Amino acid sequence: MKTLATPILLIALATGSWGILAQERELPVNASISREALRSVTKGTDDRFTGNARITSLFPANAPSRVTGGQVTFESDARTAWHAHPVGQTLIVTAGTGRIQFWGGVIQEIRTGDVVSIPPTTKHWHGASPGTSMTHIAIQEQANGKTAEWFEKVTDEQYGIATMATPPAPDKNSRAQQLFGEIAPKFAELTDKVLYADVWERPGLSKRDRSLITVSVLIALNRPDQLRSHLELATRNGLTREELAEAITHLAFYSGWPSSVSAATIAKEVLQPK
Repeated sequence: MKTLATPILLIALATGSWGILAQERELPVNASISREALRSVTKGTDDRFTGNARITSLFPANAPSRVTGGQVTFESDARTAWHAHPVGQTLIVTAGTGRIQFWGGVIQEIRTGDVVSIPPTTKHWHGASPGTSMTHIAIQEQANGKTAEWFEKVTDEQYGIATMATPPAPDKNSRAQQLFGEIAPKFAELTDKVLYADVWERPGLSKRDRSLITVSVLIALNRPDQLRSHLELATRNGLTREELAEAITHLAFYSGWPSSVSAATIAKEVLQPK
């Protein structure tokens, strides 16, 4: 028997039939394999989503488990409505860049590889970032047969898209408008709306960190006029006089002594105790 079994095994391996033989073995009771090609894809309904979202059910709740899982792909600008989960939810971002916001909080960016834990009954929304798509796996548990409670849809303003019908008038009191709004109004508008209203408001860095980065670059480039206003802004964003002085000292060894001398002179004027 041993001499007969060996050639059969070699033939099975050589012809690839070994995989078929293995697949024909019975799986344990209640075990299953879900094939990607056989899963159905549905479009997110208009009452629960804005924009195009494709939903793929990965697994239903199989008693005694009450956990379900799905994959959602949001096209650019698509997002859920406000909703909450009775037993919470876990999101695993598998592709792209997205956004999530909890009720009363700021919008936060989520990226490929991030895992988001959403507490029970916490009102929130999530979706793709403007101009990009995002895919995540969503895992949640049922309570009384429900995995979510749905509320109102997320407006463009809440999502972060400015309405184009009636653009806001320029802020005549902004620093940019005062400095060069009269000679370069569009440049002043971009400074206000893109640099300060968008970039400085992004949640990826705190305003304190953004101020430290900006001040450091202005010192290194020896830009005294811009440094003066940004030193004032840095103190409002939480940087102390001692921290800014240390940044000036540290940068002397990297950007040159003259640049730090100029910065120290301006800091002496701007950071004097009132």
